[in-house]
Amino acid sequence: MIAPVRRVFWWLVLAGGVLAVLAVLWQAFSIAAYVRGAGDGALDAHGLGSLFVHIGQLAIVIGAIVVFWRNWVGVGTAIGFLVLSVAQLAFLGDTEEEGGWVNGLHGFLALVVLLAGLAYAQRAARELGLRGGSRLT
Repeated sequence: MIAPVRRVFWWLVLAGGVLAVLAVLWQAFSIAAYVRGAGDGALDAHGLGSLFVHIGQLAIVIGAIVVFWRNWVGVGTAIGFLVLSVAQLAFLGDTEEEGGWVNGLHGFLALVVLLAGLAYAQRAARELGLRGGSRLT
């Protein structure tokens, strides 16, 4: 059985992962709509989606550091996810500038954030016994 404190933080990782995945998908939809002429409302929706992505990322990082404490590879991976999250933001270049290829890295890293969030959510679901039983007894 998972210790009650660790269980709470596994739920935090699960919630953060699900939130990050859904929010990245929302951002992809809203930015595509904006590019296709949906107007400033779509751009505002994209910006709002980023708030939810960041909340999900923060939940993953905090939860993962707690549940992986003393497992330094797991802690390092959580910190690496935080670095990835910051890098993804840093690659948002000047969107008004023609040929702003750096924006491509922003979008690409959003996909990496989505996949990492999904992986964290799946791991948390397994550890909580929601998928295939808990590995921690």
